[in-house]
Parts: sequence; C-alpha cells; structure tokens
Amino acid sequence: MSELCEVVITAPDSDWLYAFARSLVEDGLAASAHNFTPVRSIYTWQGQVQERTEGRMSLHTSRARVADIVARAKREHPHEVPGVSARPIIDGNPDYLTWIATTDRRPSAA
Repeated sequence: MSELCEVVITAPDSDWLYAFARSLVEDGLAASAHNFTPVRSIYTWQGQVQERTEGRMSLHTSRARVADIVARAKREHPHEVPGVSARPIIDGNPDYLTWIATTDRRPSAA
C-alpha cells in the first residue's frame, strides 16, 4: 500500500487549518483529515528558536495527491514556508486502506 500516505500540516490558526482540511477533503485531495489542537511547536526560523501553539492535521491520501496539496498550501497557508510533510502508509486495516484508495478518485491538477 505504499501508494498511500499520511500528509501532516501545521498552522498557527487552528480554525484556518480546520477549514483548509475540510476544503482538501471536499475537493477530493484527501479521503480524510484529522485535526489535533493545540500542539506546542518548537523550531528554528531565521536564526531564532521559536515556540508557539499551533494546530496540526493529518490527511490520508495517495502519493499522487501530495504535489497538489503542497501547491495549495503554498498558495493559501499563512506561513511563508508551510510545514507540509508526507509519510508512506506501509500497512493497516486492509478495508480502511482500500477505502482511502477508492475515495481519492478525482483527477490530479498537476
């Protein structure tokens, strides 16, 4: 099932992140989205260690959708460099994995 993946995105505004996740699911770029709020983020930006409370979401989708999700995040995300990363789904409930694969059927915009 390596064609499936989990895409993780963080954002400083949990309401924005929720709306963004919903739009990705509605537009067929992900089968599902799971929001985790709040999360405490610690990172280096422009030479300074930063700390902030953010929202985090996890999308279940196909690898073919990642480029479209990244492109949309670059256009719409409030951060200059949106935190978007993908991890392969290597195993799990076969019925759930089939559902992800068959829910994600819209043509790619890329």
